[in-house]
Formats: sequence, structure tokens, C-alpha cells
Amino acid sequence: LSLRRVREAVVSTQSTGVVSSFASLRLDCEDYGVELVQYEDENDLGRIMELITKDLSEPYSIYTYRYFIHNWPFLCFMANVGKEVVGVIVCKLDVHKKGRFRGYIAMLAVDSAHRRKKIGSSLVQKAINTMIDRNCEEVVLETEITNQAALNLYEQLGFVRDKRLMKYYLNGVDAFRLKLWLK
Repeated sequence: LSLRRVREAVVSTQSTGVVSSFASLRLDCEDYGVELVQYEDENDLGRIMELITKDLSEPYSIYTYRYFIHNWPFLCFMANVGKEVVGVIVCKLDVHKKGRFRGYIAMLAVDSAHRRKKIGSSLVQKAINTMIDRNCEEVVLETEITNQAALNLYEQLGFVRDKRLMKYYLNGVDAFRLKLWLK
């Protein structure tokens, strides 16, 4: 994502509490030969699980992956360099309070050899654009309070720290719930 455009979106969010120009941001990971593709079928599942298992601290069962990917396949995207999956985002979209749609980013992982290429921010952008197209009003997620890279990424995209969740992860680490208001 163009840092200038991200900053504009963040400034807009900070002044109004709403991201209105998110869909106009460009996916700059394409500059690195990265292609973002939507989950297609069960053949993609093994590659997704391998990358997430390697990069996230929480162990997820195959049932957790299937819960998200089978119910919301339109919110699972992979970043590919050639045939190699180098990034993945897994999300969902549900009705929340008062019938409003709330998006949830369940998992985001980028292979360590491919970081600093705007892949993570591009995957988040792609997922949020899809959520916006489906009338999503807010997006939430949790991340470890010790994961400064993730906190920086999400905060640059306009997410704010909503609350601290004590000993949220199995490893005993606290989490921050982050929230992005879209409307």
C-alpha cells in the first residue's frame, strides 16, 4: 500500500473514526511479483495450514480452518509467488449487534522470507475491500501484545486498540483486540 494513501486513510480514521477511502488504496505487493488469489478448494488447505502453523503461536485444528474457509471462502486469500504460497489471510463476516455486519480477521501469516514486501497489508486490504462490498461496518481481530510488527501493520491501516485481553493465548500472553470502523 502506498504509505501516503495509508496515512491519509489513518488520518481520516483518527479524525472521524471511520475509514471511508479504504477501497481506493492500491495493492503494492504486486510490485514484488506477488499475486493475490482467493481460496478455491480443499487443495489449497494444506498450503494454508503449513504457513499459518509455521508463523502463528496458536495451534489450530483442521476443523478450525474448515470452519472459516468453508463458511467464508470469499474471505480467504493467498499471496502467491509463482506456485509458492507466501502469505494468507483467513476471515469471516457475521451479523453482530443490531443486525450490523462485523468482519473478523482470524489469521494472517506471511512467510518470513517474504516480509517487508507489503504482502500482509495487501492481504488485509483485499479482505477488507471484500467485506466493504458486503456492507461490513467494522472489522475486529486479536493479536499478541508482544507482536509489535502486527500491531504496527494494523495501526497503520487505521485499526485502534479496543481492549486488552488478559492471558488470551494458550502460551499465556495477553492480546489486544483491535477494531476498524468502516461506517
